[in-house]
Amino acid sequence: MDLRVIDKSDTELSLEIAGEDHTFMNVIKGALLETDGVTAATYDVNPEQSGGQTDPVLTIKTETDVDALDALEDGTDRVISKADAFTDAFESAA
Repeated sequence: MDLRVIDKSDTELSLEIAGEDHTFMNVIKGALLETDGVTAATYDVNPEQSGGQTDPVLTIKTETDVDALDALEDGTDRVISKADAFTDAFESAA
């Protein structure tokens, strides 16, 4: 997975995530929206309305006391935790 930071401030982060589609983007967006201090998490994958961009762009906005990069780390940790819990449940059901 290739990431390219488009814009970064303390409370906002926009990054392009190469090679991903709605499946991954919905998962990470959902996890970010469950993260304390995140006020908005969105993504855009529409190249015609985005100046020709073809890879999704994730945008995170946070409260003033929460760094956007830290929020991204917390959100990705949440995704990993949920995936691990699903794997454990699946394996115990087999």
